[in-house]
Amino acid sequence: MNILAIDTCTDIASVTLYKSGEFTSRAMSGVEKTSGHILKLCDEVFKESKTQLKEVDLISYSKGPGSFTGVRMCIGVVQGLSLSMQIPTMGFTTLELIGFRAMQITKSKKIAVALDARMREVYWATYVDGLIDNMKICNPQEVDDLDSSFVGVGSGWKACSEALKIASNISKIDLSIKPESSALIELSLQAMNEGFEGTLDLPQPIYLRNNVAEKSLK
Repeated sequence: MNILAIDTCTDIASVTLYKSGEFTSRAMSGVEKTSGHILKLCDEVFKESKTQLKEVDLISYSKGPGSFTGVRMCIGVVQGLSLSMQIPTMGFTTLELIGFRAMQITKSKKIAVALDARMREVYWATYVDGLIDNMKICNPQEVDDLDSSFVGVGSGWKACSEALKIASNISKIDLSIKPESSALIELSLQAMNEGFEGTLDLPQPIYLRNNVAEKSLK
């Protein structure tokens, strides 16, 4: 099973190719419009692994929420690659991607993910025992009332730290955890082991802030 994973929904763009049990990855951050470099990163992993797009069996991708431009770029690239070679896709939310990585790194089964959504809001979700729940966009004061057994991760905990701590009752925060496309590979393999399959349906984004999406499409 050869899997190509793509994530550009935050300020980090990353691509991973999983082939014969080996991972080949590229990532980019700290440059303007990081998501615009995604095809270059794809070319680099294909070249290093000596693989062609036609050899890919599945494309795994993050579908948002996150940077509006980054989400659109990720979905657009995945749609193009999938349609050109009829490659099935499997999408995961950015919140699930970060929650999964946080569970691996912190060894905690209770993760509270908050991403900075601007406009004094956060993208919020809980990730408990490997399941994503309570996904929403809200003010920091409106997040779930949890407890100190949770670990808070994501850029929202840096942007709105005090408000989130008070509202959620969470005290342990880890700001080092970032999304990585390699974790999309692991999520995909896990999903397939549980009986899920990729689809040839057109990949669709998740924005959560519907009013912004609607205004941008006018």
